[in-house]
Amino acid sequence: MKRIAIFGKKHMHTGLDLLAGLFDQLMSHSGELQLYIRRDYYTFLTRAIGLTGYEARVFDTYDGSADLVLSVGGDGTFLTSSAAVGAYETPIMGINSGHLGFLSAADLCDAGEIVNEIVSGDYAIQKRSLIEVSGSDELSGRNRYALNEIAILKQDTASMVTLETTLNGRLLANYRGDGLIVSTPTGSTGYNLSVGGPIVAPTATNWIVAPVAAHSLTMRPLVISDDAEMRVDTHGRSDHFLLAVDGKSTPLPIGTSLTLRKAPHCVKLVTRLNHNFTDTLREKLLWGI
Repeated sequence: MKRIAIFGKKHMHTGLDLLAGLFDQLMSHSGELQLYIRRDYYTFLTRAIGLTGYEARVFDTYDGSADLVLSVGGDGTFLTSSAAVGAYETPIMGINSGHLGFLSAADLCDAGEIVNEIVSGDYAIQKRSLIEVSGSDELSGRNRYALNEIAILKQDTASMVTLETTLNGRLLANYRGDGLIVSTPTGSTGYNLSVGGPIVAPTATNWIVAPVAAHSLTMRPLVISDDAEMRVDTHGRSDHFLLAVDGKSTPLPIGTSLTLRKAPHCVKLVTRLNHNFTDTLREKLLWGI
């Protein structure tokens, strides 16, 4: 029997009929699938679609025992799921109930096809790299691994932040402005894209270093190898700056030095056999339409 752990978005107001349809399809294979649902999502499902009639087990902390993880929601839900899975590297399938859903394998309306593919194992798995950030005791106990990006940003002031950045011990630049984004290829269609960074194929072995509102017209996004070690020393007139790991921010004191390196584990992202990254670009960004 295949064990499926399920995380999900807890604030859906539309598409509940499609959500109920997904769980109907999952439970129609109860002899082949054992469902484990995170407690906060189970509470939402009980209220939203009356999940109490379904056979499912509830968990609080993911222990790595599932064969597959389902992330039902948008990209934010997927990032939360990947952080919870962490170094267990359980394959994660995103089912989109949000907006763009770049990380999703399929939409809720495809529930029947999705479940059949889960049962049969007819899907592919891509390994996606993560960035690990370290250098501050205040990060202890927090998620330090980014599937999309690490953002180092000014906080609560119009004054610039200065980020003295080195690659493998050699000075790269002093970035002055609103901050700096270091993105994985997976995250290239996120925050990086909004500040003018390039789209990079998700399986590439690169990072994108993109300044935010740089105080120099010659500061442009840069693509580097993901085996580099990057150090960022923070300077500025403010007392604090923001460190955002996949959008979840922590204020840290100016003067903190951060080290970024490729994480020792990856995220295994499930994709459908009949779909690829170029399809996603056309569908999500409307290329050629």
